[in-house]
Amino acid sequence: MMDPAPVTAGLRRIGRKWKPEDAAHLLRRTLFGASRADLDHFSRMSPKKAVRELVYRQYPAPSPPLNYYNDDKYTDPEIPTGQTWTQALKFDGMNNGRRRNSYKSWWIGQMINQDRSIREKMVLFWHNHFVTETNSVDNARFCYQYNVLLRQYALGNFRDLVKAMTKEPAMLRYLNGAANTKKAPDENYGRELQELFTIGKGPGSHYTEDDVRAAARVLTGYTVNYKIYASSFDPRRHDEGDKQFSAFYGNRLIRGRKGPEGEEELDELVDMIFSKDEVSLFICRKLYRFFVYHRIDEMTEQEVIRPLAALFRKKKYEIGPVLETLLASRHFFDTANRGGMIKSPLDLTVGLCRTFNVTFPDGTEGADQYGFWEQVRGQAAALQQNIGDPPNVAGWQAFYQEPEYDRLWISSDTLPRRNQWTDKMIGNGLGRAGKKVQIDPFAMAAGLEAAEDPDRLIAAAVKTLYPTMPGTETLAFIKTNILLSGLAGMVADHYWTNAWLAYLTTPDEKVGKAIVQNKLKLLFKYMMDLPEYQLM
Repeated sequence: MMDPAPVTAGLRRIGRKWKPEDAAHLLRRTLFGASRADLDHFSRMSPKKAVRELVYRQYPAPSPPLNYYNDDKYTDPEIPTGQTWTQALKFDGMNNGRRRNSYKSWWIGQMINQDRSIREKMVLFWHNHFVTETNSVDNARFCYQYNVLLRQYALGNFRDLVKAMTKEPAMLRYLNGAANTKKAPDENYGRELQELFTIGKGPGSHYTEDDVRAAARVLTGYTVNYKIYASSFDPRRHDEGDKQFSAFYGNRLIRGRKGPEGEEELDELVDMIFSKDEVSLFICRKLYRFFVYHRIDEMTEQEVIRPLAALFRKKKYEIGPVLETLLASRHFFDTANRGGMIKSPLDLTVGLCRTFNVTFPDGTEGADQYGFWEQVRGQAAALQQNIGDPPNVAGWQAFYQEPEYDRLWISSDTLPRRNQWTDKMIGNGLGRAGKKVQIDPFAMAAGLEAAEDPDRLIAAAVKTLYPTMPGTETLAFIKTNILLSGLAGMVADHYWTNAWLAYLTTPDEKVGKAIVQNKLKLLFKYMMDLPEYQLM
């Protein structure tokens, strides 16, 4: 895939009346796939109102994950079937692994059933930013509490999120914060706080190793209380000495404090870090690469990143205004920015379920519901994105590794697996205990414009599934060799029209239904196997 042409548009709000394909572009980047109902809902709005609803509309917090992991080999003695385990007090090798899987499956379920909000995408963004790994945290309750924190601050204040994450039990376990004491300072979190979470490694990042050591000393004393599953500050473990920082931070001296007041040093540390403009620049670059494109040229740096960073600082590090400005901009909607990103495994797997409005069992069939969610999670993991367990503290390489970035999602191993996934979902689907979860080709076609007309059906499918329009030769091949192939008369449109209308009239007539079903399956299978379907 070649880099698109440079984009010269800046952050001025898109002024023209937008088209359905504009709404589709916005939803591809801000949701995990978009159903036809989602597209219709936002297409009726102005770009400004659509973006504001995605960013600011409030929805209730989701219900917690439940125990649907009991089986003939194990029954949780503490948590009954159908009840949440997130307040459980006892964790051991048997129940913890099952609860952790329940948590991951539940998280996939939140993506599949997401509200019309960017929040779910931002939870993934912050998960990839403030990385923890469930295998390292090794406590399902802490993993869930970490997810709750991400949701709480996903569209809130970044500065507050940094402070809260510093004391989060999952993070204290993952980056050794709970083992950081005055007698044995651990630099792990003090380093990542600057290198990966706030300052970054950009051209203006000049903190020193001494700054890492001084930050580690500030952060001594935080522990994890396993009786109440929360963090606490133990003054006896805190380094009460003064902490000297480098010229990068203006030679700032954080005076040591004794007793409970030692916790106040964290506030000073965060204030000092956020006094550097590089914090806002670093986060705005990451948001840009996540939602727009991986390449940031000089024009984009000057006309998009720096104004966004200035807005970020002006708004006291509130995330919402930055997202609103970026996503409503002419730059975001520029044609060159469409189809320029490869779908992540989660965008591919969850996005298929949402785009095709795949039906999953509801809460009355909890074991099956969680079981099918787990199959989707397992497929994303097989494609190298195991939610809850990024490969390391830096996150998934495709979000940061120069110069390939999202191209790392595609390899000789993962591309066939991607096609096998889409083939499976339009074919036999997912199976569990005699139940099926799969694409309904009839429902998909019926939801598209003028399904009886082969040209309009294909055009509508293209707009729904692809970010850009394929060439005329590809469209002609899809029509002649896929949709109409094998029908009497083949290229004559009315043979498809008659077949579709006959199905609508007598949907239980087996022969006619089978003909239409097979052609629609071939159509959607072929379209999802083309390279365009891997793009967003």
